[in-house]
Amino acid sequence: MASAGEHTAALLQVQEEYTTDGSLDFDGNPALKHRTGGWRACRSILGEFLLLSVEVDFSKINFIVIFTCTDFCYCLAFYGISSNLVTYLTGVLGQSNVAAARNLSTWQATCFVMPLAGAVVADSYWGRYRTMVVSCSVGVAGMIMTALSAYLPLLVKNGASFTSSNMVSVQEFVLFLGLYLIAVGLGGLRPCLMSFGADQFDDGDPSERVHKGSFFNWYVFNTNCASLISRTGIVWVQDHYGWALGLTIPVAVHAVGLFCLVAASRTYRFQPTRGSPLTRVCQVVVAAVRNSGIEPPTDSSLLYELPEYDSDMKGVQRIDHTTDLRFFDKAAIVAVSDKEAAAPALCSPWRLCVVTQVEELKILARMLPLWATVVFFYAVSAQVSSTFLEQGMAMDATVGTVRVHPASMSTFEVLTVIVLVPLYDRAFVPVARRLTGRGKGVSDLQRIGAGLAMPVLAMAAAAIVETVRLRAAPGKISELWQAPQYALVGVGGVLTTIGQFDFFYSQAPPAMKTVCTALGFLVVAAGDYLSSFLLTVVQWATTTSGRPGWIPDDLNEGHLDRFFWMMAGLGCLNLMAFVSCAARYKYRKPC
Repeated sequence: MASAGEHTAALLQVQEEYTTDGSLDFDGNPALKHRTGGWRACRSILGEFLLLSVEVDFSKINFIVIFTCTDFCYCLAFYGISSNLVTYLTGVLGQSNVAAARNLSTWQATCFVMPLAGAVVADSYWGRYRTMVVSCSVGVAGMIMTALSAYLPLLVKNGASFTSSNMVSVQEFVLFLGLYLIAVGLGGLRPCLMSFGADQFDDGDPSERVHKGSFFNWYVFNTNCASLISRTGIVWVQDHYGWALGLTIPVAVHAVGLFCLVAASRTYRFQPTRGSPLTRVCQVVVAAVRNSGIEPPTDSSLLYELPEYDSDMKGVQRIDHTTDLRFFDKAAIVAVSDKEAAAPALCSPWRLCVVTQVEELKILARMLPLWATVVFFYAVSAQVSSTFLEQGMAMDATVGTVRVHPASMSTFEVLTVIVLVPLYDRAFVPVARRLTGRGKGVSDLQRIGAGLAMPVLAMAAAAIVETVRLRAAPGKISELWQAPQYALVGVGGVLTTIGQFDFFYSQAPPAMKTVCTALGFLVVAAGDYLSSFLLTVVQWATTTSGRPGWIPDDLNEGHLDRFFWMMAGLGCLNLMAFVSCAARYKYRKPC
């Protein structure tokens, strides 16, 4: 009987085990492991695709089974609008190709810049969950506006007060109002969905820490599945059944995603906010500059740090002092004037900062050079919808008896990601884990570095194809020869895209998780801008003296292959820069 009682007590103790990372449940109480977080929560965040590949204990799932969930729905809705938006702008609103391309590029860049603002709001004020709910609601409102722009001609036809003369201008106003509402909504959703999903796994539990590494793999897998469905199914509906229905579907899908997010609220784990991260960073810089004439002490224990029982340190994860970037240590020097004032704790944070706050800035400073080297990967990825497409348009688009539009070749990139993510997570990681002893098989920086080699190979493959195309008769080379370059970009996405999201999240200070995750989206916008800059420079440098340049309207008169070789060379230099930065990087914790 005693042994049975002990067994029952032990079982109850396991069932009542709390998380070790300070996360809370929906009611603000310490989160219980068996009731919150894990894959049970991510199932509603990512979507049902997880169930095809992740081991889930169904006996622990105590909420409604939902098939389509927040991330999958938002991606499906977003790509359902963005994939065919140029056609809507040119075919319905009558914009020129240049104007439509410019409007699309500006909107997409805004969609990748806004996450930084949304991340600051989430980390500073609202928290990730509330930011997601508000942002998702704004996104639904924006999609309603875009759908309304397609319904306006029907309202006129049925006797509404609009006249046909001003219909296009009204449609444009309603459409762009909706599009930029969507951009605001994405600003809160994109960084918060990823970081909030990763929050569902306790870093202090080795088994959950392993699953957190898998989470980022399945996040990108989920996104690419949604993208594939949107670019085929929803675009087909828009082309065959009209824009009114084609833009209504994303509204309904995104609304379902909002419902899924709220429906599973009690299964989530929540991290408390700790004030504005940007303010904390600025305080360190200002305090360090004020103390610039003082040399930091060799004994780090003399630097200012509050005791753990202090109310200001409640819920704050202390970060140990590091010896590099010593200039910022000056922000934590207790000057003579501070001692005489009364007590250091009463000093303004703009004059004196704790060591943990200084270390937060150091972590960001260490990550920025690595972030900069990842920008080039997305400059190459931008070629998928620009120079790769232009190259394909100069090739034979007939496959057998079927004509395949050059834009459809990007499917090879998406399919590569969809195929490789499960293989990476379920085959490569377990084998590598046994060989290296790392929970993720390889470190995040090793994964990113391998991915940064892919743009070099993709550009080299594109250059070879272009050289062969120029030597052959015009239109005689099949566009299927482009498949390897698209696939190599996809391989790079599996390695670099997932690796950098995992790296930024795992290395981020606890108070800056969402902001650092937003860096992973900001780098995409930076890559697009870099691509535009490189194309502009090449066009300016190669069209002097009346020459057609490397990338003329008629590619048969140019040398697109030289541009690809130039990008391959820049990729090699970028890879060397990354290796140099990675070798000097000091991990906050193993990853």
